[in-house]
Amino acid sequence: MPELPEVETVRAGLARHLTGRAVERVEILDPRPLRRQRGGPDAFVRRLTGRTFTAAVRRGKFLWLPLDDGDALVAHLGMSGQLLVHGTATGRNSSAAAGADAQDARAFLGDPGAPRVDLTATRAPQPAGDPDAHPRHLRVRLHLRPIAGDAPGGAALDLVDQRMFGGLRITAMVPTADGAPGGAGSPAPLIPVDVTHIARDLLDPHLDRPAAVAKMRRSNRAVKTLLMDQGIVSGVGNIYADEGLWAARVHGLRPGKALGPRVTARLLDATGEVMERALAAGGTSFDALYVDADGAAGFFARSLAVYGRAGQECRRCGTLLRAETIGGRSHVFCPRCQTRPRLPRER
Repeated sequence: MPELPEVETVRAGLARHLTGRAVERVEILDPRPLRRQRGGPDAFVRRLTGRTFTAAVRRGKFLWLPLDDGDALVAHLGMSGQLLVHGTATGRNSSAAAGADAQDARAFLGDPGAPRVDLTATRAPQPAGDPDAHPRHLRVRLHLRPIAGDAPGGAALDLVDQRMFGGLRITAMVPTADGAPGGAGSPAPLIPVDVTHIARDLLDPHLDRPAAVAKMRRSNRAVKTLLMDQGIVSGVGNIYADEGLWAARVHGLRPGKALGPRVTARLLDATGEVMERALAAGGTSFDALYVDADGAAGFFARSLAVYGRAGQECRRCGTLLRAETIGGRSHVFCPRCQTRPRLPRER
């Protein structure tokens, strides 16, 4: 499942291409991705047609596009979802697009000194001049109101999803509990009503880190499970949990209560740093589900220290990496760098 760096890469591309664009009509080819929409597909079409996207915002793995009527189009990519923008104007000739680019440059969470790598799908997997061509697994297409510079066949935002664990929905926005911006990409202190249970992420400057540390240290659960708990910190999945634990030299089975405050803070910092490096590389891609329409992929996979490398040498000490299961998820670790805790024997 895409984690914070992958979703942030998508968000940055959507902000660049969709901010200020209006939806002319909605084409639903498969209603299943709209299963969480109150009122069903008809309500989705009615509430979205004619609306204008004002930004693209992300918290953790959740992504939303605020609308000019105060609601938001919320997207969750699930296991295989892709949001593909195609046919849009280059955006360099309009003041609205220029403003979107400037805002996006400030909001992008990668290394500001590194080359900008847009690995979102900015072109469709078919000629832009053919408005009737549909990519495989296309579920929903939002046709954008034409502007100068768009492709002859028009511009659109596609939801392409093979497994359909994610989806789209229109929902109301509510004020954030702490009065801070809802997420990366907008200064507005607003968040979709059904995303309020999601904690801030490790790259959010408004995250209350001492509170996150305290929550983890109050629990007897394995620290890897805690790190992936979206109610404590969001955006961390199996990939970056393993990478952060290795970077901090902490075994994933250690209970939260067994960690000191400095070790816990070091773990959160290390995990955040790994995600920043992954974001600068466009995220981690392992298969065709995580590439853009031209086949471009995030290339952080080549920098992974432990995830997917069981049986290979530790990049730090040379010891062979091992794998075990924690909470139903695989955990790859170095037995020398990450000492496995001694757990009470089961009776």
